[in-house]
Amino acid sequence: METDVLGLPYERHTIDLGTDDEGPVVATLVRRRGQTPSRRAVLYVHGFVDYFFQTHLADFFVERGWDFYALDLRKYGRSLLPHQTPNFARSLTEYFPELDEAARIIREQDGHDQLLVAGHSTGGLITSLWSHARADRGIVDGLFLNSPFFDFNVPWILRRPLMGIVGRTSGRNPYRKLPVGTLGVYGQSLHSDHRGEWTYQLDWKPLLGFPVRIGWLEAIRRGQARLRAGLAVNVPVLVACSTRTFRGRGWSEDARVTDSVLDVEHIVRWAPRLGPRVTIARFDGGMHDLTLSGKDVREEVFRELGRWVDAFVPPAGTPLEEIPPAPEDSPTAAAGVARAEQETGAKADTPTA
Repeated sequence: METDVLGLPYERHTIDLGTDDEGPVVATLVRRRGQTPSRRAVLYVHGFVDYFFQTHLADFFVERGWDFYALDLRKYGRSLLPHQTPNFARSLTEYFPELDEAARIIREQDGHDQLLVAGHSTGGLITSLWSHARADRGIVDGLFLNSPFFDFNVPWILRRPLMGIVGRTSGRNPYRKLPVGTLGVYGQSLHSDHRGEWTYQLDWKPLLGFPVRIGWLEAIRRGQARLRAGLAVNVPVLVACSTRTFRGRGWSEDARVTDSVLDVEHIVRWAPRLGPRVTIARFDGGMHDLTLSGKDVREEVFRELGRWVDAFVPPAGTPLEEIPPAPEDSPTAAAGVARAEQETGAKADTPTA
């Protein structure tokens, strides 16, 4: 570990992932440990055109006794190398090796026996697929998804038949740019140089986003189709999103209190496909990254997250709750059933005229 760009107490470790068709590939694991040793850890995974800078999220978990980790995926943020196409992947499974290694470091090297995975937007889709693929390994103990990217925010005709047609051409020229809308409204709503309250590195998270490539689009499309077919994430899941979607094309104050990237109804529709234990929480006034919403909404998000974690991801070794017996299983009821059976048997043995 070395000191991170955020400065101490943040440290970072570079994960060597070999090479691909563009050259060397790395991912970056950021760590912030609490002052008191903990066996519990959180692993945060960012969204598209994003990287980890949300230190208040780390504060929340560290103050509750968790060690905090964040993973800048290959070709994102700290992991983006000069020769690489920003944020590009041909398949979402390409990210599984860095997730596997991050989990190994957290559990085996740093000695944590409980892991909560938190994914935002595209990170929410990636971590859902990874948690499903690793369900039999006991790696993940809980999953928190902040506005996960479960579907494209475009009309049905585009996101189903037309994207399928476009996707079938991705093998010929996966790096071809597509003429799609930018993230300008969302970027303006976040950055303090414009209409927001947050400061972050614009070379890693540009105001207008990075170009969308056809290969990346097809990777997302296939990942979403796998999710919609149904996953088997076998741990508690909290899916959180706003109550409203922003529909404007230019700037409006509504962008501060809505999801200006995804359609929140898609999130709610597909969340139950994750697995059998999914909780859905919606926040009025929430932005796309709920943790970057206005102060009052942020506080509500963190309160709800804290309650969910306490209820569904308690410390390892917490005794199971005593469940009172059902009425029919109580001693009194059992005695009554026995008497009824005896009476029924006696009547059956009584001769009739």
